[in-house]
Amino acid sequence: MRKGKSKIQKRRSQNKNPEAWNTFPSKRGNIQNKNRIEGENVAEISFKEFQKLDMRVGKVLEAEHIPGSRNLIRMIVDFGTEKRQAVAGLLQWYKPEELVGKKYAFLLNLERRKFMGVESQCMILAAEDNEGNVVALQPEKDIAVGSKIH
Repeated sequence: MRKGKSKIQKRRSQNKNPEAWNTFPSKRGNIQNKNRIEGENVAEISFKEFQKLDMRVGKVLEAEHIPGSRNLIRMIVDFGTEKRQAVAGLLQWYKPEELVGKKYAFLLNLERRKFMGVESQCMILAAEDNEGNVVALQPEKDIAVGSKIH
């Protein structure tokens, strides 16, 4: 048995707010994970609320720049049982033709909204880094269109 405090216990005792950190051991050392991401002011939702989100894999069949817009792309997306139209502000990062034929993650049960007169019936999910670079989320492996994302 060890005598004294472990590295994790020492770090927690030195931290001014130990409840703000969860520490997990890993092969690469200790990983510290804050309960909240710094600078983000996002309300927490319950697991029950999360389960209401209908996220699915969709394949972009068509994509085009919306004339008159600076950054909007209109896409026709196949979800297996239906096709939907999505509008996304991705033109700064993607040419419309780069999106065609690829599968991405989409949110289907978001309230529909019009952009430049074009209705968006779903939303493509994307990640943004601290420098403002945006990447649309794609499945790591091939999976059927319409597959539910949990």
